[in-house]
Amino acid sequence: MGDAGKGLIMVYTGDGKGKTTAALGLALRQAGWGRRVLFLQFMKGKGKVYGERIAAEKYLPLLEIEQCGRDEFVDLSNPEAIDRELAQNGLKRAAEALQSRQYGLVVLDEICVAMACGLVSTAQVKELLAGAPEGTDLVLTGRYCPGEILAIADMVSEVREVKHHYAKGIPAREGIEF
Repeated sequence: MGDAGKGLIMVYTGDGKGKTTAALGLALRQAGWGRRVLFLQFMKGKGKVYGERIAAEKYLPLLEIEQCGRDEFVDLSNPEAIDRELAQNGLKRAAEALQSRQYGLVVLDEICVAMACGLVSTAQVKELLAGAPEGTDLVLTGRYCPGEILAIADMVSEVREVKHHYAKGIPAREGIEF
């Protein structure tokens, strides 16, 4: 599995499109080197079909993608109890995956949004990161990444929106947004 030294903590944040896509690119790179990847999507539900999940199930046995949210959008200013419960379950799944030492990379997709709206606490995420075994890299994605997480990360990339086709009224498209 390559260098089994300290795992890296990497963050993709900002208001632009492409944070999940960047994490998927890294997951693909890891799988290319024979490392298992767990990609937990905190703000997406199992009922909706996503292209990345289809591709992983069909072609990428080393990439496991699991949804930890509802199909409906979460009201960020007033999340429901089920949203908190699902996010907490996702955090437990992440901890189990880390303790199993089976994964070279664990991605917590949209965890920054989950922290920002109170579905999980920053303290819980910091505890999870601190308990990661050597040789396991972690990626956190999403807008609103707390400063405490940015401070402990080894790599932070901010994706900034310059222009987006939504502004022209172009709706979400299969293969682009999902």
